[in-house]
Amino acid sequence: METKESARTRIGFSRMEKKYEWKDHVIFMGLLLATAIWVNRNIEIKGLYMDDLYFWSCYGEQGFLQYVFPVGSTRFRFLYYLAAWLEMAVVGNHVNWFVPFNVLLNAAVSWSVYLVGRRLAGSKAIGFLCGFMYLSSRMAYYQIGQVLGLMETMALWMAIGILWYLYRYMNEEDSQGCIYLSCALYFGVCFVHERYMVLFPLLLFALLVKRSKGPWEWGISIGSFLLVQLIRAFTIGSILPAGTGGTQVADTFSIGDTIRYAVCQAAYVFGINAGPEHLNGCPWDQSPLGIRLLVLAADLAIVILVIGFLVKLIRDKRKDARLRIIWNSVLFLLFIGACIASSSVTIRVEMRWVYVSLTASLLFLAYMYGVLTQGVKPELYLKRLWPWGVVFACYVALMLPVELFYRGYYPKLYLWPNQLRYNSLAEETYERYGDSIFGKTIYIIGNSYEMSDFTARTFFKVYDKDRTAEGTRVEFIDSIRDIGLVNDRMLVLREDPDHNGFQDITQFVKELKLQVDYGYYEDGWMDEHASLTVMAGETGCIDLEIMYPGVMNGGEGIKITMDQEEPRVIPVRSTVVNTTIEAEPWQMVHLTFDYNFYMPNAQEQRGDDRLAAIVHMTATERTGRLVHPKERKRNHERRTIQKNHILDAPCSGRFILPVVCEECHLRCGIFRLYQAGEQLSSRCV
Repeated sequence: METKESARTRIGFSRMEKKYEWKDHVIFMGLLLATAIWVNRNIEIKGLYMDDLYFWSCYGEQGFLQYVFPVGSTRFRFLYYLAAWLEMAVVGNHVNWFVPFNVLLNAAVSWSVYLVGRRLAGSKAIGFLCGFMYLSSRMAYYQIGQVLGLMETMALWMAIGILWYLYRYMNEEDSQGCIYLSCALYFGVCFVHERYMVLFPLLLFALLVKRSKGPWEWGISIGSFLLVQLIRAFTIGSILPAGTGGTQVADTFSIGDTIRYAVCQAAYVFGINAGPEHLNGCPWDQSPLGIRLLVLAADLAIVILVIGFLVKLIRDKRKDARLRIIWNSVLFLLFIGACIASSSVTIRVEMRWVYVSLTASLLFLAYMYGVLTQGVKPELYLKRLWPWGVVFACYVALMLPVELFYRGYYPKLYLWPNQLRYNSLAEETYERYGDSIFGKTIYIIGNSYEMSDFTARTFFKVYDKDRTAEGTRVEFIDSIRDIGLVNDRMLVLREDPDHNGFQDITQFVKELKLQVDYGYYEDGWMDEHASLTVMAGETGCIDLEIMYPGVMNGGEGIKITMDQEEPRVIPVRSTVVNTTIEAEPWQMVHLTFDYNFYMPNAQEQRGDDRLAAIVHMTATERTGRLVHPKERKRNHERRTIQKNHILDAPCSGRFILPVVCEECHLRCGIFRLYQAGEQLSSRCV
């Protein structure tokens, strides 16, 4: 009676658990999403550069077929290019959307890791810990922090899919569909990243273990590999994969380096940063003692789990079961080894390449846990928890602070400083000024960041819906002396190497070069009476463009006083008057303006005086231009002529204005004598 009641209870419990199992999945997936957001909260993409900017530019300038199927290129990754094309079509000019997109995609991969880990371990908790460690890993830097991270995430997802379906094919009855799915994923992943071509032997291994005699299974497996090579030979003219950094594997391959890089990757899987600082942020020998002890303790937990697994394997008297465990273990090890080998044949080891090996290792640990707890009833949680669940949880608890610590060293990774710089450039320009940035000239003091011409031409196009940013230019200068007066069509930035960023110093430079006492406003309007100080440029010329948008009645004039010199009176005969003030190079010139007219219908009055005219000033610069001695003499004579020949009274009839000489093309080298609006004579001085 008690036995029957106990059986009923167990059956009822199992049914109840299955009924509400979906809630557990939802909770765990929600926790994984929250983890993905939390661990990546400090990563931002606000500006594009290098490969990210280049692919964005190609998306805008090339047609769909040319972008997705780049025949003749060194790489043919049409499946990734298709996904990238769709991503950029959705994101548009919202650059800050790339990181949330990457975070969501990586969270989706972690859900897959959770589901596979749960099946392998026979435990939702272990599956969740696998997904959690996947998200926490420092090796996710590229997937999250770069637009091209989509490529690595897609490839990792598909590669893990190959591993999972091969595992199912080897261990389930009537599983022919799994080998077909594996072949399809293999074909696809080769056109996301070609280094995964190395997974082909795993297809053959699974067929041999399964003792497959089906011609379709063998034919599709071998055919998928041959089709990949045929397409690569036709599109890029080679079946050998290209290396990183523009290199070719055939040119850089070295057996010694390959072995060294393979050992380095194995160390990464066990939590040891075996590479240089610019590739991992903080090498093992520079890591604090506490971090190294945590890594060693976590590795000890792995060793305990592996030893328990091996003991269980040796003690298992069931030959078929033991053989199945061995073949499954070989599958995991072959997958990890193949992924390590494929990314060890180039010129360096980047952590993003180790990510897939680490993920497979986590799933292998989940499989070990499943073997160790095989035969223990699911409802006996404590028995499943002790000791192997505790050992697995200890590994996670020990590695979590390690991963978070190394994530704090992302700014030292080779790509991170530049990303911070271009994020800062976006913040100081487009984020601050919005669409008004288009059409401006952005002057940057210094170029220690070595911004390329392509980046300078293309950077701001990303934010324009029309993808043109028409009129927007980036120019590099050595100092603020290389530019004239700052107007509303200019921005001035300086590099800030200490913070890997830029600083907007437009207002500072503007106030330095133009100090207003009263009567002059940022939009160019000037009152009847105004006083200001202007810094002359390299040539000493200060060009004035004075616009009066009202109706002239005759007799309008402007009196301009420079420092303590005699006032100059400029008669206004048209709506636009151009004149030039001559000073010494880089001289601070104090100017006062007095108008005998004003705008009678002005809608506002900003000061004590009424608005009179719109004045644009330019301190003429000729950076890098050598001044000939004859030109210096002309400049001196020009100043003398202006002092002596410009008449005091606006109604005296005769006046002199500077114009452009058709012969020598110098702005202030010629003066024409006018009377009553008619040209009487001209002379080039």
